[in-house]
Amino acid sequence: MNREKQLEYRKKAKELVEAMTLEEKVSQTTHSAAAIPRLGIKAYNWWNEGLHGVARAGVATVFPQAIGLAATFDEELIHEVADVISTEARAKFHMQQKYGDTDIYKGLTFWAPNVNIFRDPRWGRGHETFGEDPYLTSRLGVCFIEGLQGDDESHMKVAACAKHFAVHSGPEDVRHSFDAEVSKKDMFETYLPAFEACVKEGKVEAVMGAYNRTNGEPCCGSKTLLEDILRKSWGFEGHVTSDCWAIKDFHEHHGVTSSALESVAMAMENGCDLNCGSIFLYLVEAVKKGMVSEERLNEAVENLMVARLKLGLFDDPKDVVYSGITYENNDTKQHRDLNLKASIKSFVLLKNENDLLPLDKKKIKTIGIIGPNSNNRRALVGNYEGTASRYITVTEGIQDYLGDDVRVLVSEGCHLCKEKVSGLGQVNDRISEVRGVCESSDVIIACMGLDSGLEGEEGDEGNEFASGDKPNLKLPGLQEDVLKELEKSGKPVVLVLLSGSALAVTWADEHIPAILQGWYPGAEGGRALASVLFGENSPEGKLPVTFYRSTEELPAFTDYSMKDRTYRYMKQDALYPFGYGLSYTDFSCSQVSLSKNEILNGNTITIKAVLKNEGTRKGAQTLQVYVKSEREDAPNAQLKAFQKVELEPGEEKELQVVLEDRSFALRDNNGDLVLDPGTYYVYTGTQQPDKRSSELTGKVCTCSTVIVKERTILEPCCID
Repeated sequence: MNREKQLEYRKKAKELVEAMTLEEKVSQTTHSAAAIPRLGIKAYNWWNEGLHGVARAGVATVFPQAIGLAATFDEELIHEVADVISTEARAKFHMQQKYGDTDIYKGLTFWAPNVNIFRDPRWGRGHETFGEDPYLTSRLGVCFIEGLQGDDESHMKVAACAKHFAVHSGPEDVRHSFDAEVSKKDMFETYLPAFEACVKEGKVEAVMGAYNRTNGEPCCGSKTLLEDILRKSWGFEGHVTSDCWAIKDFHEHHGVTSSALESVAMAMENGCDLNCGSIFLYLVEAVKKGMVSEERLNEAVENLMVARLKLGLFDDPKDVVYSGITYENNDTKQHRDLNLKASIKSFVLLKNENDLLPLDKKKIKTIGIIGPNSNNRRALVGNYEGTASRYITVTEGIQDYLGDDVRVLVSEGCHLCKEKVSGLGQVNDRISEVRGVCESSDVIIACMGLDSGLEGEEGDEGNEFASGDKPNLKLPGLQEDVLKELEKSGKPVVLVLLSGSALAVTWADEHIPAILQGWYPGAEGGRALASVLFGENSPEGKLPVTFYRSTEELPAFTDYSMKDRTYRYMKQDALYPFGYGLSYTDFSCSQVSLSKNEILNGNTITIKAVLKNEGTRKGAQTLQVYVKSEREDAPNAQLKAFQKVELEPGEEKELQVVLEDRSFALRDNNGDLVLDPGTYYVYTGTQQPDKRSSELTGKVCTCSTVIVKERTILEPCCID
């Protein structure tokens, strides 16, 4: 947005705030902001959700859940999806305003994306994120924000919000009282980079604080996070909102204050501008008692008025370029087509023994679809979802695709997590049907996994496992028992996993010939899956998270140290590594070159590589570049660049990515970003450079060396 416009909005906001009484100012600091008719300020509800589509306000395009979008490793696609979300947001907002509807979920301030790091696969909200890697999360987070907020010089399309700041990833059932203790090294190397990128590059309008404490300070009232890091070090100019009812946790659960009055004073004085909830109404008393300065309150309300001015909410509609978006621009065919495309791109092929996939429908007379997610709409969408005008489940997608050409037999197989489907039935009450379908089928599609009733947010209606978190990484209930029955039938089995997180499918890896990770693939998920299963499209997704072999190899869920966590710090081999994903075609990566072999402060290195489609099918591949320091205490090779390309059979393209000096730097124990002297290994290929990835793909990355001669502190830590 034009800098002059921003200064103009700041001046106008100051004028508005100067004209308000104390009570009127305070009335603007809760998510349900009151109207001030005498100043031309309408009532406004700040709370809206748009994680993977406009949510909770009726019909909108329901895209794949965030973790599935992350698996595309496709920055352009993420931007395109976010742009459609903001178009539909405007379409619905203008319609709602026309009819005087200012209810919750009806504004233009969207509390997305979630750029927390998915450090532990048990975390129920991990599927809201872009995965476990700070670099991937940073790049996709910035693209998502830019797609939401638009590129107009005068107005934002919608306002995005990076959440939950910071060091937040479960456990859900203690989030209101939990203290995430973390070293400066881990904080600045893992938990903060995505937020920093969202602020500095994405120019995100809002940042939401987390429920928990970080190193003793409640995040929504943390001087360290909100003042020292966000405002002073990063130069954030937008507004800060609390998570919902998080401020009352200060006294009710964290015990850092003794009353509501003290809690609101702590939050406001330390930089929280907006309260999701109503406890900020105590600010009138807090200001009168001198616990909060009116100057700080003025600043908070100015920040909020600036956001509304940026959105054009006080302007004549004819002066706002986005005002021309009408309700006809919601849930269009073009948007559904993009949804289908995103879904197809999100699937990750984990195993394909003897090229069982793609299936040839001309060679199949009867296909069996078995499993609790075969016809489960909830397993299409994840959480923070909108309402689709049509949902296409796995069963429906395959039925529609095959028509009358192939007989389709279906069985739920078992309950998603319980030991029987019918309340009065015996344990495993669908097993005879499973056997019957197997006997009559030429090939079996096993549709297993989770849904948002089993992994999600603490307090979500329907969560049956551990307040939304997973107790372990196993397939729940009787799913593995049913899977073993399918394998015993002797028929070819394709396992389709619909889940928002990694599952320890070690038995399946040993016994099932083909495995496809489908995430929560959106309302078009069944149609997308059918097109991949039968070869119209080749899978191209890469894992944004590590798939572990067992729950037992994980550190304690409450341990926020990164030691032994994620691909960057784990010592054991993964079941399926971060960055891994197969295709129906074959790609080579060759002619890797570096523009220089020494990196200095302020310099960059350009890497070139040629990707070629060596196979007979069209497909897409992701060039991945990882950097590893030879230092003993350094992390494993870390993702530092990636680029996606589509190639026809026989086609090749030269790709180019750039590594900055920061790509080689690591945080020391003081939190300083240091470029240490020594040798660095740069791995270029289509996967991570670990042993397991090579075992699974038969490919190795090209290793180049880069030298650093002098120690340089690129960025001193901004906190004591």
